[in-house]
Amino acid sequence: MNDAPAQAPARLLSRLQPAGLFWLAFATLGAGVFFWQGIETLLIAWKQPEYSHGPLIPVLSAILFLRQLKDEPIVTGPVNRVPGLLLMGLSLILALFGKMAEIGDVTAYAMILWVGAVLLVSFGWEQGRRFWPPIVHLAFMLPLPGVLYYKVSTDLQFISSELGVWFLRLMNVPVFLDGNVIDLGVLKLHVAEACSGLRYLFPILSFSYIFAVLFQGPMTHKAILLLAAAPISVLMNSVRIALAGLIVQEFGEGHLEGFSHFFEGWVIFILCVLMLFALARVLLLFRPGRPSLVDAMDLEFSGLVEQSRRLLLVEPSRALAATALITALAAAAWQVSPGGRTVTPERTTFAAFPERLGDWTVGQRDFLTPDIEAALNPQDYLLTHLTNPAGERVDIFLSWFADQTVSGAHSPEVCLPGSGWEFSTLDRIDLGPALGLSKPYPVNRAILQFGEERLLAYYFFRQNGRQVAWDFGSKLWLLWDGVFDGRKDGGLVRIITPLAHGEDPVEADRRLQGALVQMEPVLADYLPD
Repeated sequence: MNDAPAQAPARLLSRLQPAGLFWLAFATLGAGVFFWQGIETLLIAWKQPEYSHGPLIPVLSAILFLRQLKDEPIVTGPVNRVPGLLLMGLSLILALFGKMAEIGDVTAYAMILWVGAVLLVSFGWEQGRRFWPPIVHLAFMLPLPGVLYYKVSTDLQFISSELGVWFLRLMNVPVFLDGNVIDLGVLKLHVAEACSGLRYLFPILSFSYIFAVLFQGPMTHKAILLLAAAPISVLMNSVRIALAGLIVQEFGEGHLEGFSHFFEGWVIFILCVLMLFALARVLLLFRPGRPSLVDAMDLEFSGLVEQSRRLLLVEPSRALAATALITALAAAAWQVSPGGRTVTPERTTFAAFPERLGDWTVGQRDFLTPDIEAALNPQDYLLTHLTNPAGERVDIFLSWFADQTVSGAHSPEVCLPGSGWEFSTLDRIDLGPALGLSKPYPVNRAILQFGEERLLAYYFFRQNGRQVAWDFGSKLWLLWDGVFDGRKDGGLVRIITPLAHGEDPVEADRRLQGALVQMEPVLADYLPD
């Protein structure tokens, strides 16, 4: 294999490979059809403020690729294209799973693997693998999986709120933090208002990635610049919260709206970018010779249009033709196939829940507030309590979702802290022996505290007759069930009992397990197997 120097594309037209360009275009067209569900998912996600930067990511990745291509020689002769074919097959299989389960996120993730596969097929393993930076950057256009999004955003929201309250107290502004509510006395900032600035975390992560790629320095410095995006975003949002509280304290609530409109825009993003530049400047102080920031950045972007013409030189290999044909055939086969199926099992609605469960009496049904119900979006739920002759009480919440690819159960790890409760302990235990069952019965066991009040909670997910305690695991089973059974339904079971002052949690365990023993036989009617 010979490595020709990276000549100017204008001098390479005599080596033009129209057949290679044809197969590349044909493969891209087939991929557009086959991965369309994933593309639709991206288009929907990009309408959300958190992902509104999404359309820019493919453009920036293409620029990174063309910029890197300038430094790559033109390779002639045989190259190893097998890894590209293997990755292409993996991407199509993963996308097929996503399409059958009707989970567009999975199809979108698979599409990035396919793009990487095309580069490996077109340039070969030795050269193609060096183009990983623009491929990895494509991940920033994807929405986070719902479970991960809620966990990350909730954690960052609370850190941001607590830090903002700390700033306010430094400025002698009276403030009280109650869960995700910042009480300023004359005004309460709820979590959505207090943390809307975090919507710029994702575009800042994308910017910091490009910044780290262009920064010329050791990998440790690049890693610091990349990882700094999250704390910088949280810090700036905390400053925004503190300034909002100060304005309410000094000028009154009427001046807050104008400040919010101004400061929730690109101001946060610009300030975060400036802080990123400042951090880079600090890192340069530890470099020999202390170069300037301009010298430390590789900002050579000339000749990108000319470099794009090198795609005309892609060799029309059998591997590239196979990639195009297999992708096109997969797209055609899916178009004529019945596609994904959804099996909705028969179930009893929670309105028919029994009035008694053994020696436990079911109390009057309660209802979620409209905003919480809209956020959870269950198709059916039961919120009530149980009492026994000894006067002991257990609160229960059962929810069912017909299609968890549209909306699904939120882990109490996300929901309960929003009401001010803190997790003192959280363990995953097996209640099979305690309930007299011959099979495992995994549940999450948590002790929660709010001031001096304490609660003991059990919660778990029910899907297709399966007991799941791990929220990420429930999403993996959702993919499996969607592909092989067409089942996308599922539910959440949460039972809670108060802990009296000084009470041994073992007594609370006894109450919850006693109620669960009576409840378990009827759960399958409402959360069907």
